[in-house]
Amino acid sequence: MTDLGKLGFGTWAMGGPYSFDGEPVGWGPSDDAESVRALRRALDLGVTLFDTADTYGCGHSETLVGQAFAGVRDQVVIATKWGFTFDAETRRMTGTDGSVGHLRRAVEGSLRRLGTDRIDLYQLHIGDLPLDQAALLRDECEALVAQGKIRSYGWSTDDPERARFFTEKPHGIAAQADVNVLFDNPEMYAGEYAVLCRRPLAMGLLARETFDVLPADDVRVTNPAWLRFFVDGRPSPEYFRAREAVRDVLTSGGRTLVQGALAWFWARSPRLVPIPGVRTVAQVEENAAALRFGPLTPDELAQVESVLR
Repeated sequence: MTDLGKLGFGTWAMGGPYSFDGEPVGWGPSDDAESVRALRRALDLGVTLFDTADTYGCGHSETLVGQAFAGVRDQVVIATKWGFTFDAETRRMTGTDGSVGHLRRAVEGSLRRLGTDRIDLYQLHIGDLPLDQAALLRDECEALVAQGKIRSYGWSTDDPERARFFTEKPHGIAAQADVNVLFDNPEMYAGEYAVLCRRPLAMGLLARETFDVLPADDVRVTNPAWLRFFVDGRPSPEYFRAREAVRDVLTSGGRTLVQGALAWFWARSPRLVPIPGVRTVAQVEENAAALRFGPLTPDELAQVESVLR
């Protein structure tokens, strides 16, 4: 069984700029050399889970993960995703494809970019795919396990029914969903599977003290329907007030706000694995230091829940 650990790092922002329907869906410019240094530093600090997707930077994020861990592949757990189609040359996402044929092509592409012979956790990236289509993909994932190309699989979806469905076969072990201290979703982790928690720092709302003007090619400026923590590139007033209401509890005991936000997960449920996005060594070091502090105490967790819930 794939061991996901307590903390992983996400690599969406490392992929650099790319677009969908003419709108940016990346996080602005990134520094490839710094991204690779950050990934390697994470492993030095004991973090072994790294989450990416074939569509992040239209393949670029996977390539960086492969470069960072060439020679130490057996020391890391690589999770990636499939389901979106894209043009790598123009850095454009072009749509979705929930077919078995696309799955077979996508896994080969990811293996090539990652420079590996197997993917530890392979995740369906189309969050609302109908269950009858998902059943075919689930069966194909079991076949890919038998072939040695993947070790386990899961579904990146915010629907508990879909998450449970995809983990009913032997090697379905995880879901990926929006969960953080400001936006809890306990129904998602009521099952027997692990949950990789995307946006655990609320797209940066729980990581930054000040919010300068974001670049025009940053996804937080474009107001996609799923983005709840920012409006027009500025923090959502509702979630900003919630953050301030629990700041003192989260930063107690010498933690930074980031470290307190991560500590909430480990107090909330053993099934939760936060995967904050990183692209600099400094971000890696601050995030990884949360492991030294451990979870919020029961009293601290109770205070947070009483204020927010």
